[in-house]
Amino acid sequence: MSRPDGLSAYIAVTAAYWAFMLTDGALRMLVLLHFHTLGFSPVQLAYLFVLYEIAGIITNLSAGWIAARFGLTTTLYLGLGLQIVALVALSTLDPGWSITASVIFVMGVQGLSGVAKDLAKMSSKSAVKILAPTEDAGLFRWVALLTGSKNAVKGLGFLLGAALLAVFGFMPSILAMAAILAAIFMAVVTVMPPGLPTGRKGAAFSEVFSNNRNINWLSLSRIFLFGARDVWFVVGIPLYFYAVLSDGTEAGNQTAFFIIGTFMAVWTIFYGAVQGWAPRILRASTRSELEILAQARLWGGVLLFVPLALAGLVWAWPGPSPALTTAVVIGLMLFGGVFAVNSSLHSFLILKFTHAKRVTLDIGFYYAANAVGRLLGTLLSGIAYQTGGLFASLATAGLMLAFSLLAFGRITYDKKPKGKNHGPI
Repeated sequence: MSRPDGLSAYIAVTAAYWAFMLTDGALRMLVLLHFHTLGFSPVQLAYLFVLYEIAGIITNLSAGWIAARFGLTTTLYLGLGLQIVALVALSTLDPGWSITASVIFVMGVQGLSGVAKDLAKMSSKSAVKILAPTEDAGLFRWVALLTGSKNAVKGLGFLLGAALLAVFGFMPSILAMAAILAAIFMAVVTVMPPGLPTGRKGAAFSEVFSNNRNINWLSLSRIFLFGARDVWFVVGIPLYFYAVLSDGTEAGNQTAFFIIGTFMAVWTIFYGAVQGWAPRILRASTRSELEILAQARLWGGVLLFVPLALAGLVWAWPGPSPALTTAVVIGLMLFGGVFAVNSSLHSFLILKFTHAKRVTLDIGFYYAANAVGRLLGTLLSGIAYQTGGLFASLATAGLMLAFSLLAFGRITYDKKPKGKNHGPI
């Protein structure tokens, strides 16, 4: 098979990923805020996203093999198609159902959406390894741009979801997103250039598990890195803001929705923008690969300090106030910027550690670990906030970052790697 034109294929893959992440962000905000107004507790809200994350673990392991067996475009299109199915299914939710029935149904739909998201993510990230130029830190620049722009688009999705809920309500918003994503899906299929890998029949599922020790330690570090983000991001901070912003009236609720959605959007867009700029922030084109690895350790240490300092501030403050809320917003924006650099470095390193023949398998394994971290963070988000409020959420984030930094410290730089799957940075 001929290699596709790198730039045109990259644009098509990125456009498909953008479309998916816009609806993914909007759906998360719609579900969180809609069911919070129905009286769901923080733990119940966290349960709504549990199957989404469990599905991500299974899907990433399977998707790496599926793509190796059937090709990258197959898994990309399957991800987009399943997201459309999930949106349509969610529109059938009956308001007359009990809370238990509603939780089970939404968990199932969110699980399907989780499968869709990780199929699309694995396909897009794997394509970058194949398409990126090799000179002038090309791999780092392309993966940073894809990941950063994706998160900026997801941030817009948070804002879109909150706005749609406030203006149109839950069901019309879900159906509108399904229709828009279907139209984008058809457009992407039409313009996608040929030439991406179509798979190999001999790919065995056992190949999913890597024997590259650097990939394994990086994956373990990724678990705690993303758990540290989601432990406050999924439930804690939206409910904290709702508690301090809403006065219990319908107008007050709508105002709170817009402000919460705006913060989540601005935070994620800022996070995505910093990810996209990470190669320039780190001056990656002028640094050796050993120096980039050292920078990753340094930035991991800086990130550890931020939630611990915020947790101390929340603990010492006499109670909720506009000044405390302002300080929390500033602190979390700082967290977002430093976290973005860390995440971008991780995304570069996994592609650098893997080989072209194993790219979908190693990417699938790595993002299965990512999903484990999100699952852990999601479960702890409801528990931490319900038991200790924002302080517990931030303190738990700091503890998880300490574990992430310890795991990352086990990664080594080998100029002369041994073993067929063990490579240098």
